[in-house]
Amino acid sequence: MPNPIADPLVEGPDTDVMSDLVVIEGAGDPAVTVTINRAAKKNAFDSEVIGALREAFETLHAADGVRVVFVAGAGPVFSAGADLDWMAEAAELTESDNREDAMAMAVMLKHLHDLPTLTVALIQGGAFGGGVGLAAACDLSIATSDARFSFSEVKLGLVPATISPYVIRAIGPRRARSLFATGRVFDAAFAKEIGLIDEVVADAASLAQAKTRIAAEIVACGPQAVAASKKLVDHVAGREIDHGLMAETARAIAAARTGEEGREGVRAFLERRKPGWAV
Repeated sequence: MPNPIADPLVEGPDTDVMSDLVVIEGAGDPAVTVTINRAAKKNAFDSEVIGALREAFETLHAADGVRVVFVAGAGPVFSAGADLDWMAEAAELTESDNREDAMAMAVMLKHLHDLPTLTVALIQGGAFGGGVGLAAACDLSIATSDARFSFSEVKLGLVPATISPYVIRAIGPRRARSLFATGRVFDAAFAKEIGLIDEVVADAASLAQAKTRIAAEIVACGPQAVAASKKLVDHVAGREIDHGLMAETARAIAAARTGEEGREGVRAFLERRKPGWAV
């Protein structure tokens, strides 16, 4: 497999595609990293950052050969949430204009959530407000032990609205109520305990190692099966286990078994070789 990308958190950007606000690294490789490129602003969101992220995720949704998308922030902080200047401007807009602005954030998060590949947030320093939402919209989140988190919107008289569907799915409604209502800051260990973070590592170097490990692991998995598995979770979650759901899941595994990728996977296993998709 090609090098899964030089880590911008450690080595600085070595980019294939760069914009002023968002860097896409590893284009053409199985592993791609999307990095918010506003280190001086602690990778805070404004309308231009949100638009650039949406465009990046739209592009990657249609990209051939991509197997995992990492989401990161340049510099020592993953994302401080909303840019203060942007928030000041929003306070002067009409409710209709603010609704349109907020919808852009919601659409960007949905594009990330709907990517057919595995998505992984790489968090160091901190994730606040919308930054936590960006991580929650990913399939997997890894944080350094010094990372701090907060749904800080209530401290400003606001609510974490557009990120709430992804956060509540990750940590549950009761925990979300307490954290949304207090805006308190919590550490990576607590974030892992409540299901917001999947893995805590020591430092930025360990985060880079975890990234390399995941990039290597994902190529052993059938790309169509990964995409179908993600859709399966969304389809099954919260539903009653009745005959209808049992029949749907039976059809899903039957289709996978008789599909080209499923047949190749089973043949490769029986023949003690790597399947064709394993780079």
